[in-house]
Amino acid sequence: MKYIYMDHAATTPVDPKVMAAMTEFFDKKYGNPGSIHKIGQEAKTALNDSRNKIAKFLGVKENEIIFTSGGTESDNIALKGIAFANNDKGKHIITSKIEHHAVLHPCEWLEKHGFSVTYLSVDKHGLVNPKDVDNAIRKDTILVSIMHANNEIGTIEPIEEISKICKRHGVYFHTDAVQTFGHIPIDIKNIDLLSVSAHKLYGPKGVGLLFVRDGVKIEPVLHGGGQENGMRSGTENIAGIVGFAKAVELAKDNIKSEMKRLTALRDKLIRGVLQIPDCWLNGHPEKRLPGNANFSFKYIEGESLVLYLDMNGIAASTGSACSTKSLKPSHVLSAIGLSHEEAHGSLRLALGRHNTDEDVDYVLKVLPGIVSNLRKMSPLGK
Repeated sequence: MKYIYMDHAATTPVDPKVMAAMTEFFDKKYGNPGSIHKIGQEAKTALNDSRNKIAKFLGVKENEIIFTSGGTESDNIALKGIAFANNDKGKHIITSKIEHHAVLHPCEWLEKHGFSVTYLSVDKHGLVNPKDVDNAIRKDTILVSIMHANNEIGTIEPIEEISKICKRHGVYFHTDAVQTFGHIPIDIKNIDLLSVSAHKLYGPKGVGLLFVRDGVKIEPVLHGGGQENGMRSGTENIAGIVGFAKAVELAKDNIKSEMKRLTALRDKLIRGVLQIPDCWLNGHPEKRLPGNANFSFKYIEGESLVLYLDMNGIAASTGSACSTKSLKPSHVLSAIGLSHEEAHGSLRLALGRHNTDEDVDYVLKVLPGIVSNLRKMSPLGK
């Protein structure tokens, strides 16, 4: 039985070309870039070349790219680093109720350390209203952090407008772009800090970056040997960074065509799934990631749906892979107004580079029967 992977929002397979680019940095060019001998300098050259490639793709300076272990570390450096470097100006931060836990949990931690956080509500589609950001900014506001697109429901936020508001007020703006980098265009012009993770882009796990614009006042979270301009101490993951750069290179060559292809597949999937009774789409109907389709089904639990899909050769999820062990309903689905029961009946299908029309056809063939059978077994079923 063919296995169909539709959980690309959780992670992506490493592209074979990425694997090939990384290999020699494990067993041949394995040096520490801080060493002055030949093998060390080979690693340093690879590090510099990778930084240059990614900086050009993003349209920023090389020194503004800080390599990290991934999106979670990048978010933590951004929030905590800005908070402690600017607490003489103020201790107020603004974010939204639908952010990834890599933003929400650092905010909660900062609240325990003397900072105040405003958590903005969203509309039924998961959109943050820029006017709410404008109204929430105070004299002591130092940072606004709004994700570029939501990892669960796929809604793309109006960060261009929000970043302009922040610039007008003289407040730093950070965006978690883990779901969008390399998948849709990013206008970096008014963004001060931006978080990225390689494994959402057919690169390796354990590597990411934080863009920090020149002049931004920020403190390091990790202290040690002073790597990455003193912002992220620790020997750089050269193989991972090289793979990251290769993944970016591959995305750059195909971003427009892949957006068009995935949008067509996504829309076909959405049309088909919505033929199932008592089912609806979560997230914005138009302003959403090309590969994201998130649904809710009445009378069943999403976990059961995912397990039965898996038994039929389809990998899917109920939402964020970082919170699947929790029995609590998704904070994102709760924020857009779903009840406890409705939020538990969610299914996220996240399409990617290797998905085809035939994959979508197979899901549309299998899913209705699974939903019907689960509803027959459910005490909530009609």
